[in-house]
Amino acid sequence: MACASNASHTPIFLLVGLWKGGPPNNLLFLLFLAAYMGAMVGNLTLILLISWDSRLSTPMYYLLRGLSVIDMGLATVTLPQVLAHLVSAQPAIPTIRCLVQFFFFYVFGVTDTLVVAVMAVDRYVAICDPLHYPVVMNQQVCGRLLASCWTVSFLHSLLHAGLLFPLQWIGDNEGTVYLPHFFCDHRPLLRASCSDTQPNELAIFLEGGLLMMGPCILILLSYARIAITISRLPSAAGRKKAFSTCGSHLTMVTFLYGTIIWVYFQPPSQNSQQQDMAAAVMYTAITPLANPFVYSLRNKDVKNAFQRLLVPNRVTS
Repeated sequence: MACASNASHTPIFLLVGLWKGGPPNNLLFLLFLAAYMGAMVGNLTLILLISWDSRLSTPMYYLLRGLSVIDMGLATVTLPQVLAHLVSAQPAIPTIRCLVQFFFFYVFGVTDTLVVAVMAVDRYVAICDPLHYPVVMNQQVCGRLLASCWTVSFLHSLLHAGLLFPLQWIGDNEGTVYLPHFFCDHRPLLRASCSDTQPNELAIFLEGGLLMMGPCILILLSYARIAITISRLPSAAGRKKAFSTCGSHLTMVTFLYGTIIWVYFQPPSQNSQQQDMAAAVMYTAITPLANPFVYSLRNKDVKNAFQRLLVPNRVTS
């Protein structure tokens, strides 16, 4: 598509996915506010609990604490702006702020997927090779793995933000571009551009696909090996205990990867703007909110630590 004379490198974007004009949508505002506050309080509680209770000073909870930090960042990149725009007269965002939001959203989002894959490897070693677990997965190793996840995510996000920066977007006579979304996400930005976006699409499917499929395959192989090991345990109680240590993580893996693959790795003609937004709400608001509560409700160690925090002299099993 050729760019018209009113195309611009530095437009003002209007994020109109949730904004319909007229009076503020109080119900939607309250729902997003509750999701954001729940995500911040839940993840912060989990971080403090893991830091406070020495019985949770294991590699698994070290990684879970790192995941909670990432989830807080992921929610903060998008939800405060959504709340502001829901009560504003015009949900506008300048180009630079839009690209900065895009960059940090990708940094936190990709790091989230990579850390989830590292947690799958942690469960694999703990269940399938428990004798070597203290050597293979200690806090020093986990620290290096977390640093690697952040580095890879930063470079990945820098590549895609760099490919977006030279694009032109078609706007109205005042240089305003309407994005049918509630934050600066990849697909809506590419749809609004009049420049050649083939390099961006190739980067999504090749580099982005490789970065997504690598951890995905690692998770599938880890859980396939875990399932075989659990099935060979002699007692039903042992199988139940082994599976319970993976249930929370497997729930979040399915939820996180399912929504991301739904949005980013379908052909553009097969996913609509409404589907994009629905999935985006899931991984920007619901996933950061659900993670701490899923782990708290399904994890006996976390529940016991929380009980010890509330009632210091309580004896937990």
